[in-house]
Amino acid sequence: MVLTSVEKIVGLQKKTSGIRNICILAHVDHGKTTLADCLISSNGIISSRLAGKLRYLDSREDEQIRGITMKSSAISLHFVKGDQEYLINLIDSPGHVDFSSEVSTAVRLCDGCIIVVDAVEGVCPQTQAVLRQAWLENIRPVLVINKIDRLIVELKLTPQEAYLHLKNILEQINAVTGALFTSKVLEERAEKETESESISDTSPGEQVYDWSTGLEDTDDSHLYFSPEHGNVVFASAIDGWGFGIEHFAKLYSQKIGIKPAVLLKTLWGDYYLNTKAKKIMKGDQSKGKKPLFVQLVLDNIWSLYEAVMKRDKEKIEKIVTSLGLKIGARESRHTDPKVQLNAICSQWLPISDAVLSERVEKLMCVGARTFDSLPPETQELKSAFMKCSSEGTAPVIVFVSKMFPVDSKALPQNKPRPLTQEEIAHRRELAKQRHAEKLAASQGKELPEEPPSENSSEGTGKTDNTKGEEQQLTCQGDTMTSKAVKQEAENKESFIAFARVFSGVAKRGQKIFVLGPKYDPAESLHKLSAQCCATDDLPVVPHMTCCTLENLYLLMGRELEDLEEVPAGNVLGIGGLQDFVLKSATLSTSPACPPFTPLNFEATPIVRVAVEPKHPSEMPQLVRGMKLLNQADPCVQVLIQETGEHVLVTAGEVHLQRCLDDLKERFAKIQISVSAPIIPFRETITRPPKVDMVNEEIGKQQKVAVIHQTKEDQNKIPEGVQVDSDGLVTISTPNKQATLSVRAMPLPEEVTRLLEENSDLIRTMEQLNTSLNEDKKTHEINQKTLDRIKEFKEKLEKNLQGRRWRNAVDQIWSFGPRKCGPNILLYNFEGYKKSVWQCLGNTVKEVSKYRDFDNSIVSGFQLATLSGPMCEEPLMGVCFTVEKWEINKIGDTLSSSRQDSGECDATEHQQNEDNTLASSCTDEGHSVNEHLERNQSTTESPEKISKQKGELLIADCYGPFSGQLIATMKEACRYALQAKPQRLMAAMYTCEIMATAEVLGRVYAVLSKREGRVLQEEMKEGTDVFIIKAVLPVAESFGFADEIRKRTSGLASPQLVFSHWEIISSDPFWVPTTEEEYLHFGEKADSENQARKYMNAVRKRKGLYVEEKIVEHAEKQRTLSRNK
Repeated sequence: MVLTSVEKIVGLQKKTSGIRNICILAHVDHGKTTLADCLISSNGIISSRLAGKLRYLDSREDEQIRGITMKSSAISLHFVKGDQEYLINLIDSPGHVDFSSEVSTAVRLCDGCIIVVDAVEGVCPQTQAVLRQAWLENIRPVLVINKIDRLIVELKLTPQEAYLHLKNILEQINAVTGALFTSKVLEERAEKETESESISDTSPGEQVYDWSTGLEDTDDSHLYFSPEHGNVVFASAIDGWGFGIEHFAKLYSQKIGIKPAVLLKTLWGDYYLNTKAKKIMKGDQSKGKKPLFVQLVLDNIWSLYEAVMKRDKEKIEKIVTSLGLKIGARESRHTDPKVQLNAICSQWLPISDAVLSERVEKLMCVGARTFDSLPPETQELKSAFMKCSSEGTAPVIVFVSKMFPVDSKALPQNKPRPLTQEEIAHRRELAKQRHAEKLAASQGKELPEEPPSENSSEGTGKTDNTKGEEQQLTCQGDTMTSKAVKQEAENKESFIAFARVFSGVAKRGQKIFVLGPKYDPAESLHKLSAQCCATDDLPVVPHMTCCTLENLYLLMGRELEDLEEVPAGNVLGIGGLQDFVLKSATLSTSPACPPFTPLNFEATPIVRVAVEPKHPSEMPQLVRGMKLLNQADPCVQVLIQETGEHVLVTAGEVHLQRCLDDLKERFAKIQISVSAPIIPFRETITRPPKVDMVNEEIGKQQKVAVIHQTKEDQNKIPEGVQVDSDGLVTISTPNKQATLSVRAMPLPEEVTRLLEENSDLIRTMEQLNTSLNEDKKTHEINQKTLDRIKEFKEKLEKNLQGRRWRNAVDQIWSFGPRKCGPNILLYNFEGYKKSVWQCLGNTVKEVSKYRDFDNSIVSGFQLATLSGPMCEEPLMGVCFTVEKWEINKIGDTLSSSRQDSGECDATEHQQNEDNTLASSCTDEGHSVNEHLERNQSTTESPEKISKQKGELLIADCYGPFSGQLIATMKEACRYALQAKPQRLMAAMYTCEIMATAEVLGRVYAVLSKREGRVLQEEMKEGTDVFIIKAVLPVAESFGFADEIRKRTSGLASPQLVFSHWEIISSDPFWVPTTEEEYLHFGEKADSENQARKYMNAVRKRKGLYVEEKIVEHAEKQRTLSRNK
């Protein structure tokens, strides 16, 4: 096929109806990039012989080495079907679980997707994930069942077996789609029910709720994959063939004389051909006949493969002539049968026609906010958006899904361009002149013995020469500096925005608004007029800036082409946005445009490493490099911890490796040293265990080391802290003005999960409450948000039932850490009322002695939950109850005299609840200043002075009272935790491994060595492959994939996805106390305690005290045999 010119593509871009944006999605190694190669070769960009070997869209070096795609890349293809021309913007995406964020960026820009499934492996975990992403983004999928040649060559199935196998795969995929559809219908149904309930006031006993009712009414036949719908393609990308059944339906309708429409319906399914009656009959299996699909389609492909593999020349020639194909002499004589196969199949059933002729309809992106709640100016934009109009008047709406780095040399403006004829002639002239000058100079040197009469002229000649030399030197200097500047520019990374125009025409040099993900048009339209454009001088609006579209590029895989303008519906690259867009953004010429909903990322970043330069002087380069890396990768997070470490948070090992390579070679260009992975843990408490370590009931056996145990317990808790037998801790502030009693309890698992899932909602509640407290008239609280808060409260009440949790939900004082974490603070003492549910309308203005200092208690709780006593890791699933809080009389007078400063402290603590150190310092400074002012203002009466001095001494001997409360509350929470059985929680991966039967044992060996736990193991029907599902601690996962591959000779490869937090059952502080435990574990109990090992590792990393003996017995080793 002829290579399509850029002009042709630019022409096609203007016809919106002929544009298709398609991405290829699949599990890792199912053949996405090979399929993309086949489609690219149909455009003549690469040779069809290299398709599948070149992997054109894998342009990074590490992608080629590892053989997996790591980033999504786009290419524009021209496709002709009949008289209709199409422009297909094809995006290839990665299949590895670590790079699933790249899939999200690709899916958002597309209207359709090709889901590729390996015919042997079938539906894999990542296949389900990409189907879910396609579903969430509401795009139409086409299924390609790839690698069918493996069924013939590797598994050696008969056509009948292959048909059953393919049918099975199709059923599995439709089951996944069905599950997604069912959940959506039930959600909508539940929403409708709640709406109708609020309208009708029927008594709850009257109606019986039937879940399945919504499913029967809704039609879902169009969602499923079925060959007769034309959304399934059978293919082998490596051999270059693929077909949909409509191809064969047309072919056989002429031969057999049956209408194509009938064949299309019956080619897939339980139908067979009655050759005598020339009729298609139903029920092939019961009559022992071959199904139509086997008889008419698969048999032919199988016989072709058989002929080529067995080198049956006559049969091959017969097939080729009957199909009317031309095979070159080179292919037919080639020693590798695959080459011959490729040559025949790619002409007979070209894969590009099969895949691209599947119509992918235009589909819209749907925002999460209901359109009706937005201002009317925004609703006008909707019509332009739905039309996808590219008129000059239409507002421009562009979505940038990610920023990707490009070497400056690869930009079209920096590329060496071919010279024109005039330029070549001009250069030739210059070269001739230089040559002539050189000749003249060399002749002048050869004639030194000249008559003296010409001396004067010689002198002038010399001066001319030196002038010329000087000029030459200055020129050289200029070229040197310009070269250096050029080189600097070349070394610089340019960022290009990967984007799509949804409405209007994007033009080069156009001024445009950049809207961040949190931008709200409702707020900004008060400040701006809807007609204002980005060129005007505008007031500052949060989450909005203006910028110019510097360059527009056509993305052609590894190449970029310059464009002047891009109409709606196209995927493009935009240069010059790196200072305005971090990862993704919405660009629009209208300030009324709402931002697109944020991307749905499947993977959560969990693997952390600390990074530092080898040479400390290169720190600035590292910081700059980290910034660039953060912009270039949609999933990576870059943090600077309190300790000053630069931390990189990535989705997995492969992702981490790629980020580090990028840092070293592209962004920072320095040598860096990387720490061992920082593994996150959480601390929690459990109920006291019923049995001990040898499964004996506690309290029944003889205690041996009781004395030794209780002594240790006494050492833990300092004097001045009382701990009751049931874990209530009572502690006073250093100046003895206030006493706190705190108890810690474990939260039920469901509650912890609920708090984690709703952390964003809790953050919203916190913001609403603070604005209510400050009596700000905020914009009207969204009714939907209020409903969500009510629903959350109801769920909490449902899960917190029983005597211990009576009225607990109404007594919630705060969540923590960072005011939105999975821990709860309750108040359970008289004379105080404050609720986190203020935003639901039950606000109580509290005027009591506690009001000034309640923020200090909350701040202390936040600090305690941010770093627990075991190894300074955040707490999870703990409930602290303040059962008593007494402020003494002097404390009362103190609070009344410091009413203002108390309020000041309170607000300060609210602002600085994270940065606590700073807050306590400012606090102290504040109070000292106040005391000074007060001392100056109270010079009149000496009695007053002495009175106030007494009070001040109480306050400032130990620092300000609010600060003392924070510290005391933090200590109380810590001791309350230590009074209960403490446990560590580890982050867990779910791990799916596909392995054949002969390597199962080795897989189990690796899993058990790394503390893994197998959940289920099932055999895939029709193959000898087992699917093992297991959970594995993140702490043990490093090098896991490599080890499994080595041990199983590459026959098993795991996929790790972060799943949940799990309590490690062993107690990190356990020592043997009973006789049975002594007998079983020995006096030292030095068998490895997993929790203790993790705890000590974290403590060492943080520089905390670790209790371990370096040398047990230090006497000199005796050799048993004496040296002769």
